Amino acid sequence: MPKMKTRKGAAKRFKVRPGGTVKRSQAFKRHILTKKATKMKRQLRGITAVCASDVQSVRAMLPYA
Repeated sequence: MPKMKTRKGAAKRFKVRPGGTVKRSQAFKRHILTKKATKMKRQLRGITAVCASDVQSVRAMLPYA
């Protein structure tokens, strides 16, 4: 049976933690930042976990993670 391919776009966006949860970066932080409040930009820092309803599809895109 051939190897499964990893979706490279997903591999750049998601990482699987040792416990099995999937981490992602925050959205809405890339451009058009002048009209966004400082509080909003500060709260968008860092990483967060992928929603539980989306974990199964993300894990399918990362078969060897």
